Amino acid sequence: MAPAKALEILWIVLFRFRLWPRLWAIALIAVNVGALAFLDTIYGWMALVSALIGILVMIVIYFRLGFVRLLGIGHVLWLPMLAWFATNLPDSGQTPWLHAWVLVLIVFNGLSLVIDTSDVIRYLRGDRAPHYTWQRSA
Repeated sequence: MAPAKALEILWIVLFRFRLWPRLWAIALIAVNVGALAFLDTIYGWMALVSALIGILVMIVIYFRLGFVRLLGIGHVLWLPMLAWFATNLPDSGQTPWLHAWVLVLIVFNGLSLVIDTSDVIRYLRGDRAPHYTWQRSA
């Protein structure tokens, strides 16, 4: 059941969002999937594990509340991850691709955290209506 819920969330993001939020989500997903190219490093593993835990948190929230602004809290593990990445950047001379990916990840996930923080605050202040309700065909 959880994989189906994850696919529902992904479907909503990729096919039901308006154009600019959809493009942002696609770029954010692509940058984070880049972790798979660096699984021989702690950076790749940290990004992958934090993403997977975040997805699980979002699935639980989606199960209980639907597609609400609180889903952004699933990215909370990015805070310590990005702080560690920013203070432990890989050497650009020895691992230029890893260095570039970590920098791009810091920028994208950092911007996403700003959006997520705004969304969670709005949810806590009462903006709790689901943004999208999954329509099942009969």
